[in-house]
Amino acid sequence: MPLAPFDWIDDEARRRADAGLVRTLRPRPAEPELLDLASNDYLGLTRHPEVTAAAAEAAHRWGAGATGSRLVTGSTALHAGLERELAAFCGFEAALVLSSGYAANLAALTALTGRGSLIVSDAGNHASIVDGCRLSRAETAVVPHADPEAVAKALHAHDGRALAVTDSVFSVDGDAAPLRGLADVCRARGAALLVDDAHGLGVLGEGGRGALAAAGLAGGEGIVATATLSKSLGSQGGAVLGPARVIDHLVNTARTFIFDTGLAPAAAGAALASLRLLRREPERAGRARTVATALYERLTAAGLTAVRPDAAVVSVRAPSADAAVRWAADCRTAGIAVGCFRPPSVPDGISRLRLTARADLTQAQIANAVETVLRTAPAA
Repeated sequence: MPLAPFDWIDDEARRRADAGLVRTLRPRPAEPELLDLASNDYLGLTRHPEVTAAAAEAAHRWGAGATGSRLVTGSTALHAGLERELAAFCGFEAALVLSSGYAANLAALTALTGRGSLIVSDAGNHASIVDGCRLSRAETAVVPHADPEAVAKALHAHDGRALAVTDSVFSVDGDAAPLRGLADVCRARGAALLVDDAHGLGVLGEGGRGALAAAGLAGGEGIVATATLSKSLGSQGGAVLGPARVIDHLVNTARTFIFDTGLAPAAAGAALASLRLLRREPERAGRARTVATALYERLTAAGLTAVRPDAAVVSVRAPSADAAVRWAADCRTAGIAVGCFRPPSVPDGISRLRLTARADLTQAQIANAVETVLRTAPAA
């Protein structure tokens, strides 16, 4: 007798359970019950009164949804204004807003490459970049982490159109990519450089203008950036930034832009309000970095193993996947929400707690977080 169509799912579920890799959804309450060191709200703006008021006003004025794709009815004055101000803030000629940072990476990678071209991708890149490479139909060379020489070798072996892609700040360990070295390699080989600045925007560069601005590379002819509006800007959505001709090309060819419903007006309004607030209060970017350094220094001084943060992500190593899960659960019981990264989400197989530094954390909250992480730490 033939199996039912989805009986295989039960086998997969048993394997995940045996490996201790079951994921579950945990809806959060409207009012925070835990001190949040797990989200990506680096600047503490997602609940800022100006940001939430802008979201509400946009929803009242423009409606709850975008009503269609950006090329049909999904573009509003808010979208256009956000694109202009985001491009100017980050130092690029133009920008294009999409429904998520994931969609932005898929758009850029699929529209700027294709059959016969080469993508050189860092081994530590985010899943959205990995998926963009797969969908692009380009040849993809995955090179060792943060290694410009390996990128140069891969580009040298290819005759034709090429693009190197990297996160600016890697989400697992919080380390920064060697952007200047990568840009030099790409320039020498006539290749484009695509940088996902999801974890750099709002944290790195003067006043939070991003990792490419910090490296003096923003606005370069061969440079394209992607970003998310859901981290430092406390909203939702993504963007591609680059030369105007690149953005025009995406409008005409990027499937995740053309065929996706536009970003909801409330999200566009909130992101625009956050961007303007950051321009008015540029010290928020430096504060996020200061908090990250404080967390790192206090935890490592007490004997834990962590990676020195280049932005706002503090990665603390755990002895095993099971220990990481228990550690995160114990922190939650003690009132602190932290991230938990374990295989297969981490390519090196090392499990970690991931702590998010926020610009609005007080000294007392930092001390409480450190004390809790240390008190609940598993034996090595």
